[in-house]
Amino acid sequence: MTDNQIYYDDDAAYENIEEKTVAVLGYGSQGHAHALNLADSAIDVVVGLREESSSRDAAQEDGLRVATPTEAAKEADIVSMLVPDTVQPDVFAAIEPHLEAGNTLQFAHGFNVHYGQIEPPEGVDVTMIAPKSPGHLVRRNFEAGEGTPGLLAIYRDESGEAKDEALAYAQAIGCTRAGVVETTFREETETDLFGEQAVLCGGVTELIKAGYETLVDAGYSPEMAYFECMNEMKLIVDLLYEGGLGEMWDSVSDTAEYGGLTRGEVVVDDHAREQMETVLEQVQNGEFAREWINENQAGRPAYKQRRGAEQAHDIEAVGEELRGLFAWGEAAGEESEDEAAAPEAPAND
Repeated sequence: MTDNQIYYDDDAAYENIEEKTVAVLGYGSQGHAHALNLADSAIDVVVGLREESSSRDAAQEDGLRVATPTEAAKEADIVSMLVPDTVQPDVFAAIEPHLEAGNTLQFAHGFNVHYGQIEPPEGVDVTMIAPKSPGHLVRRNFEAGEGTPGLLAIYRDESGEAKDEALAYAQAIGCTRAGVVETTFREETETDLFGEQAVLCGGVTELIKAGYETLVDAGYSPEMAYFECMNEMKLIVDLLYEGGLGEMWDSVSDTAEYGGLTRGEVVVDDHAREQMETVLEQVQNGEFAREWINENQAGRPAYKQRRGAEQAHDIEAVGEELRGLFAWGEAAGEESEDEAAAPEAPAND
């Protein structure tokens, strides 16, 4: 049983925002999904984008009203900050003079508030509604009459109505159909960063590359190494997603289960756990946040170098060739093109 409260449609009251105007700042992955779902829920929405933004045409073609971020903030009761984390402080500086007592400043990630890069003015409610899914799935699920799980956090409740309003917003974008878990800005930010770094994005990719390199260095073919360490990862993750660890172990062979249960902890051993604790400590004490902020201010030199090295890894070339040989590779390519239709937020939107 979870310690965190979970809210559903019956816990939300749509009327808490039906007479309010929502400014969605940004029209990238999350921005376009929030704006369109809100509009389909009959909420008055204005999308805030720079005059030179490449997303303006897309938002207007989708039938949405578009203004500059400052103009949008002036008329809004709720300002949903959905531009990238790295540019949020600059956007906030522009809109802050137009935030009035009784307004709500809303986020989908707590990074800038938690680490003090944004300090909301007094009198303004500060909330978070964070769908736990990429924006194109938030939109797709909503259109299909389904929901996307989300998170709810209240950083400041000046009005006494912040939670009710946030739940109504979550209902309007479809999250309460699936369930919204209550958390805090601190918990969301720190667990999100740790999960990305140690497991989901950092840990998994390094494990895949290390496994691939171990097999290739031992004389096995790159193609076989790719299939065993990269391609089949999706099959295992799908089982984990659908039914947890038990579903995965029940679905693989007894040989795979015994090998995994006895050898997995040899690879992810006490040393790996100690390193995870170090990663978590750097998230908690703000060391990672300061490093990332400084990296952006310097023009991202380390980021660009590491990204280039990742793209140049042999597993990428082998994978591209193999995926092109199979029918599912062609289907995946078509799906990626469909997903790409959801506009990404330019760096300064």
